[in-house]
Amino acid sequence: MFSSRRVFSWICFFFFLGASCVAQREPVLKQIYLPHSYYYREMYLPQLTTGPSAVAWSPNSQTVIYSMAGSLWRQNVASTTAEQVTAGPGYDYQPDCSPDGRWVVFARYYQDAVELWSLDLQDGRTNRLTSGGAVNVEPRFSPDGTRIAFVSTTYKGHFHIFAGRFENGELRNVQQLTSENVSSLPRYYYSQVDHEISPVWSRDGSEILFISNRGHIHGTGGFWLMKAEPGAEPHEIYYEETTWKARPDFSPDGKRMVYASYLGRSWHQLWVMPAAGGDVFPISYGDYDNTNPRWSPDGAKIAFISNCTGNTTLWIQTIPGGTQSEIVTRERKYLRPIGKVRLQVIDPNGTPVEARVFIAAQDGRAYAPDDAWMHADDSFNRAERPFEAHYFDTKGTSEITVPAGNIHVGVMRGFEYEFEERNVEVVADNESEVTVQLRPIEMRGFDASWISGDVHVHMNYAGTYRNTPAHLADQAAAENLSIVENLVVNKEQRFPDIGYFSPKLDPASNEHFVLQHAQEFHTSYWGHLGLLNLTRNLILPGYVAYPNTAAASPFPTNAQVAELAHEQGALVGYVHPLENVPHPEKDPLTYELPADESKND
Repeated sequence: MFSSRRVFSWICFFFFLGASCVAQREPVLKQIYLPHSYYYREMYLPQLTTGPSAVAWSPNSQTVIYSMAGSLWRQNVASTTAEQVTAGPGYDYQPDCSPDGRWVVFARYYQDAVELWSLDLQDGRTNRLTSGGAVNVEPRFSPDGTRIAFVSTTYKGHFHIFAGRFENGELRNVQQLTSENVSSLPRYYYSQVDHEISPVWSRDGSEILFISNRGHIHGTGGFWLMKAEPGAEPHEIYYEETTWKARPDFSPDGKRMVYASYLGRSWHQLWVMPAAGGDVFPISYGDYDNTNPRWSPDGAKIAFISNCTGNTTLWIQTIPGGTQSEIVTRERKYLRPIGKVRLQVIDPNGTPVEARVFIAAQDGRAYAPDDAWMHADDSFNRAERPFEAHYFDTKGTSEITVPAGNIHVGVMRGFEYEFEERNVEVVADNESEVTVQLRPIEMRGFDASWISGDVHVHMNYAGTYRNTPAHLADQAAAENLSIVENLVVNKEQRFPDIGYFSPKLDPASNEHFVLQHAQEFHTSYWGHLGLLNLTRNLILPGYVAYPNTAAASPFPTNAQVAELAHEQGALVGYVHPLENVPHPEKDPLTYELPADESKND
């Protein structure tokens, strides 16, 4: 039998050890002044993935521009060859094409900010459109190509809609379209300041459609429409909770829109509604996410991003008809000389072993195998590196395409082994081999029978991937974890992992690894509880104190929930009591830190 006391003690030890070692680490994009940063960072802001993450159509409806592995790529939908059109510096996301097909506008994460850039497809030159160190995302050309709407945190670090005139690769006369409104609603996960995100122009260019939580307590909000003028009064045309991912797009005839929705389910699919609002229905189905839809200019196709394979992939659905086909990339044409790194990680006995791998090139960007899941830290020390650390898991052997030059390799495997680092010189059109042998850490003063575990994991909750128990077991092996408790939990109405719950161990468990599906009980009032080893059932609805819902009352209390769990023989505890270090003597009674304190945290 495993000793839960040993696991808990070891986890606590490293929690306090880690807290003392990361004093210089600060959050990614700390200029955003919003609570619960892990929600908008993982569910809204663009993420580095090895697969496609956002797509736009060229005017001919035969070519797409999409973001992948931190660059922009161009590909004919009938071809399997992708052509790289940007290669940094920084990470490039969220492209949109001008109506004449010459320009691409996109968001670039670089120098601790996200700025808008333009790309001239005629000569390949790029030009920065915004400056000032804010976070600027989701740029969209107006139908006539003369204006760009986008989301920016320029004003007080909150998400608002801006627009400017686009002339010959430059952005001029930028104006804030949506005003700042401080709500009196009792929000917990979301700021008291209303936000506006995901703008798209009406087909005649006179109006802007966007997503906002105005007048709502939970979630990212409904669909709002306003004249494309500063200070115009918006009105809501349709409401459902959209969890940051709606990203609506009008059909070319302007009569309807497509967007991503889960609508009471656990996964996002493609839905359509009338352009002025009305009843909605899905046009795709599946237990995975289809997101970021874009209607082709000829109206015959919708391109979208799917995680049906686990990682992100690019697909097209015909309209009408519904045929779905993946845009597969078998050949990549790079802008710069590239080579390959063949990495092997072995244990002290010389056997290939799972591990976490960090690979960075001289350009400061992270690289991974084409099919790997890229992950990232949520904070970093800016004196050490230009970006947060990105990493992937290896089963022992991996092949990575990288720019020619010096490559830095880092490998770790949980807390039992030293962090290993290597530098390798990669020659263009050649493969360099690197073998990293892990060395055990000498554990003085610790019982040799301890094991490492993680009792607070959400297999599917946010982010871009679709995880499974088998893949979670692979991730645990890379972290050298023998025990994982997957806490089934809601995010608003979503319960992504509820179908996996069972009082028994998950079939992915084996003699070296234990996976159990447990529960995190949510409350916006009493705090969150971890309920481990439930022997009969989840405790439903799974949350209380959600204002404006049938579970608005703070009943049952956490004590009563604990009793219900104890009746099943469960172990109960608080999973994360605090998000920030409290200062009771000076903190205002609010759900958001004042901007001047946020800057210093």
